[in-house]
Amino acid sequence: MKEKVIKTDEEWRRELTPEQYAVARQKATERPFTGKYHDAKERGTYRCAACGNELFNSDAKFDSGSGWPSFTAPAAEDSVRTEADTSHGMLRTEVLCASCDAHLGHVFADGPRPTGLRYCINSAVLDLDKEK
Repeated sequence: MKEKVIKTDEEWRRELTPEQYAVARQKATERPFTGKYHDAKERGTYRCAACGNELFNSDAKFDSGSGWPSFTAPAAEDSVRTEADTSHGMLRTEVLCASCDAHLGHVFADGPRPTGLRYCINSAVLDLDKEK
């Protein structure tokens, strides 16, 4: 189980950029095809921009054509958690950082093999540790 990172709203506002705060703490979504990682091909580990938790490996990244970085699976089973999202008049599955509860994006059951899942994640809440 991941160690929980708990901070006040004021601390999050100080530590995150306005865009990161809007996505991670207020559940905003960046516009498609605008995020720094939507078309990234570099190899490495994607971490939570809010707390540094390891979220996804580049090996699981694929081009979904959606305009957001997409992954078939998290780096580890306990890297992320999900919950039902009924906002915007639809039922979706929200993806959150298991350590700090940052909103990351949503997961859909229309991805490629082997999982059949598409973790559609906002670039604003990701930091890429590139392989050396």
